[in-house]
Amino acid sequence: MKIEIEYEASWRNSFLDGNDNEPLPKKGRKFIGSITALKKSENYITRDVTLSTTMGILNRLIGEQRKLYQARQDENYYFKEIESKVSFQDDIKVKNSELVYLRNMSGNTDQNSFTGMINTNDSMFTSDYSQEFWCVLALEVDELLKFIVSGTKHDKNIELDPLAIVDRFTEIGKYKVLNEDEKVQKVLDVLENHFEGTNYKNNKGLVVPLNLYCSALYLQLDRLSSVYDLSSALTKIGTITGISKRLFTKKDFMNRFTTGEKKKIFGNPYISKSFVEGEGQVTSMLTKASGTLEIIIDIEREKAKELKKMIENAGVSSFYLGKKGLAYVTKIDTREVKR
Repeated sequence: MKIEIEYEASWRNSFLDGNDNEPLPKKGRKFIGSITALKKSENYITRDVTLSTTMGILNRLIGEQRKLYQARQDENYYFKEIESKVSFQDDIKVKNSELVYLRNMSGNTDQNSFTGMINTNDSMFTSDYSQEFWCVLALEVDELLKFIVSGTKHDKNIELDPLAIVDRFTEIGKYKVLNEDEKVQKVLDVLENHFEGTNYKNNKGLVVPLNLYCSALYLQLDRLSSVYDLSSALTKIGTITGISKRLFTKKDFMNRFTTGEKKKIFGNPYISKSFVEGEGQVTSMLTKASGTLEIIIDIEREKAKELKKMIENAGVSSFYLGKKGLAYVTKIDTREVKR
């Protein structure tokens, strides 16, 4: 028995982790098509037509609505004795790449955006400790290293405004990484003593200045706690809003000082950039394919006629193949197939 299916614009990428042959996790499968997720090359997943794809199509053609793994678990699964007799040939006639924008329905937020009016009168900027606390960010790198080791008091001024703090963190984020010389090692020893287990290096083993500035703010909190009431500077769990021991997150930081909610991400380009040895940087986008899928089922003619009748009764002549790819059944032949 032979079934021919013509399809057009079949998506050949997966935007979710896991696979269709397993039960759904309670929280659903994780969306891995975001800009952040695609920075990891393993999250750019390509898909081809497989036996499971083919069996999913056959089940769909006879009106089976359950997921394939659910149907396969049924003792009365129609294709239970037939699957081993199914083969297929995916004849791709056109294959191209397209830049598409995907909308993440899980409600992720933009890490670098915020909404609403900005409150510049928050207690973090108007308290008696404010200038002395935030002035840590006004230090240059050499001054910061000395401050961390010796606790030297500084009288540098910094504009006490949320946007000014954001701008300063942006500047710090552009600072060059530091080699681990004797001076830097002393700094790391002090920070490790206060914040055990915090990593201040990138994947090349070089020290990132931004990480040091973030921890220096927490170090300053400890040093000022004997002089000032710093409760207004901290969240209920004892952290600084939007600032961890090594990272600054703009959206979380500004969330405290704005009247609006965090800005949701409604779409992002599906594009992956990875380094391939011998080729350099390779850019990958959504792949779409058009062609014909030929399904061969090695069964007796009477069984083939029965299957054909079930397909006709179900009335499914078109369906989606590979997300948005529309497919049509163009031929069902129950005669003996020549090979």
